[in-house]
Amino acid sequence: MAFMLHFSTQLRQRFRALALVCILPGLALAQGTVKGTITEAGSGNPLTGANIILEGTTLGASSNADGQFEITNVPAGDYNLAVLYIGYAENTVTVTVVDGETTTINLGMEEAGFASDVVVVSASRRAEKVTQAPATIEVISARQIENSATNNVGELLARQKGVDYVRTGVLGTGINVRGFNSAFNPKNLQMNDARISTLVATGLPWGAQSTVIKEDIERIEVILGPSAALYGPNAHNGLVNTISKDPRTSEGSMVAFNIGNQSQSSARFRHAQVLSDKVAFKVTGEYSEGVDFAYMDTVYSSDGEIAYEELDLDRNFDVTRGEAAVYYTPKTGHDVILGYGGSNANYLGVTSAGRNQIQDWQLHYLHGRYTSKNWFGQFYHSWSKTDSTYAINQRTRNYQALLAAGFSESDARANSYPNAIFKDASRRLNAELQYNNTLAGVNYIIGGQWQRDLADSKKTYLLDQDGAIQIDQFGFYGQLDIPFGTLPLKAVLAARADDHELYGFNFIPKAALLYDAGFGTFRMTYGKGIAAPTILNLSGNLFGGLVLGNGEGFTLADTAGNTRTVEPLKVETIQTIELGFKGIFARKLFVDVNGYYNISENFLSPLTNITTGGYAVTRRGETPVGQIIPGADALGFVLTYLNFGSVDTYGADLGFNFYLNNEITLGLNYSYFNFTLDEGDLTNDGNGDGKVTETDLPLNTPTNKATAFINYASGKTGFFGSVLGRWVQAYDFFSGINVAAESNPELVISGDPVLENARVGRDFNEGPLGDFLTFDLTLGKRVSDGFAVSFQVSNLFDTEVREFVASPAIGRLFISEAKFNF
Repeated sequence: MAFMLHFSTQLRQRFRALALVCILPGLALAQGTVKGTITEAGSGNPLTGANIILEGTTLGASSNADGQFEITNVPAGDYNLAVLYIGYAENTVTVTVVDGETTTINLGMEEAGFASDVVVVSASRRAEKVTQAPATIEVISARQIENSATNNVGELLARQKGVDYVRTGVLGTGINVRGFNSAFNPKNLQMNDARISTLVATGLPWGAQSTVIKEDIERIEVILGPSAALYGPNAHNGLVNTISKDPRTSEGSMVAFNIGNQSQSSARFRHAQVLSDKVAFKVTGEYSEGVDFAYMDTVYSSDGEIAYEELDLDRNFDVTRGEAAVYYTPKTGHDVILGYGGSNANYLGVTSAGRNQIQDWQLHYLHGRYTSKNWFGQFYHSWSKTDSTYAINQRTRNYQALLAAGFSESDARANSYPNAIFKDASRRLNAELQYNNTLAGVNYIIGGQWQRDLADSKKTYLLDQDGAIQIDQFGFYGQLDIPFGTLPLKAVLAARADDHELYGFNFIPKAALLYDAGFGTFRMTYGKGIAAPTILNLSGNLFGGLVLGNGEGFTLADTAGNTRTVEPLKVETIQTIELGFKGIFARKLFVDVNGYYNISENFLSPLTNITTGGYAVTRRGETPVGQIIPGADALGFVLTYLNFGSVDTYGADLGFNFYLNNEITLGLNYSYFNFTLDEGDLTNDGNGDGKVTETDLPLNTPTNKATAFINYASGKTGFFGSVLGRWVQAYDFFSGINVAAESNPELVISGDPVLENARVGRDFNEGPLGDFLTFDLTLGKRVSDGFAVSFQVSNLFDTEVREFVASPAIGRLFISEAKFNF
């Protein structure tokens, strides 16, 4: 009761103060000015876009291209002036403002050396210390990226807690957050500089086809748990936000070269230049190539009796990527940024129905942004183009069928592409406007987004016979940061109203309560997320009807005339309750721990065979399958996506960083994940056998995993290095035709019991994933300010590591790097 009276008194005082401001606008107050320059400590280079705040007021500013700022009309008195800048430790000083005078404060910002000092932006769409963020957030800094010898930045995600990191080969890496992974996983939203970077039709992240190079990344922020309230659908399990460097604070030229085993090589460049106090630009480029590990995925005939090798498998990969951007400052505190990026890639991609031979798949974007102290706006257009990518599994089956029909080898090979080729000419248009400010001590953000997806497969893998599939979506969001007067408490309330052309209206709330204990922050959060099925989930048509989208439901029949139906997909929802703590003890030990409980409804399954028990698909919605697959009265094997009824998951993530001294850091991360399934809910009957067991819901995630590391970096000698140990418990993985599981004769898939080292359905089961302990080693030296060399070995002891289905065992990889800065 005392607390409520205190809080009520605080609210009355605030509203009285606000009323006085409104009623007495002409009241003369003793006022002064605060100005100064924000620079990087050590180099003295100005920092552009730093946030300067007078705590306890609505007053603040942003530093200009010269690092300068000015705050006018400041009531006389004493204040705490806080400066926040991405990648640097927060700097707070006391200033005294005198009537009619100017107070000058020049501050140098130190790079964040302690995890608790890091400033982040993804959790609340504004700059804040990581310990004050209302979410579990992992940060990969520019320094960590620079100290890694590999050109594949995705490898650094293996070091983060709560993240399921997988590697499908030399090039392919990916992550999942908090369970239910699949070979086609769109539930983690990928963003680059606030731009959604996912494929239009599948929702998959750009990943290896990203346009950003390693040396242009300022930081990567990974949010664990639902982030849909601020970022929209499909920020369902988490968010990966890559933030690129500002040319005004990273001026200069760089070239880098890598060479390693598996014929790996990479060449990259970056040039950033400030032309005037108003104009700066940057341009980047990369070409990387190599050869993937030797591995042949088994392809089975329709009856499963004959095994074939993948046809014309090409293990060579290459990626060309680059970006260019111009930064224009019409006046201090206002920036207009125009950018372009593009990539072209050739590599092997894993799917739920075998592997794809990605051939000359191009991704492009045009991006315009406006930023100021209070406003953010953006518009972008991204598009995709490929004409010759194909599904290896289906092409191999076509080839063998043609040989059996009497075709010559050359004719069979030339005619093996129908139903296997993927073309894509999809586009996405997106616009956003956001406003933030402070009123009576309450920080608030409001914004709106519009998105139009135009999915166009040229009739090769979608039901797009009438042209591109168009889907529009609108979203409006807001967030309040509410302090509790002088109490060390803060409440965060956020919500999003989303209107989807197919699924209608969805309301997505989020709330958090944070308590600052001085040495750290305790928090309790509630968040809701939604995952709208992708266009492929709804309208897919692959391999002559082998995979059909479930946007309209299905009717099935058996030979006795019995029928059953499959309901069309709904939006998946997840509600998360999380308790967490982030803090530092004695400036030595940083602790970041959390525990969470998720309630999922209408869970979207991986690709699932719905033609069990002798049933065949006769209709998709009201459409006979013969109108979809000419000449077919029924389809005896169909993979599609389903909604499960109710699934509860829970887990914990623990992270500890110990700063032994200014050069050595020790770290330990551990994650636990598990689930419960309502066995009385037959909507959870994934295999259609009339009963619900734990095997009906593919967890596809290890229950336990851990990493431990030691990092070394010396400013005196220039040497740096790290050792990482990573352990992953064995776990089963089911996705589409892919099976990787321990023997379980009672579990039957496509008519076959699940046995290790045996065929199961249309896949060869090599046993469960995980069950490995690996070590990675990095060593390097900054020979001079302009030259550095480094060397990295992944899987140092060449342990057999199976991280994903339809993928090779990952052996030892080593790579070296030489980098020149001008």
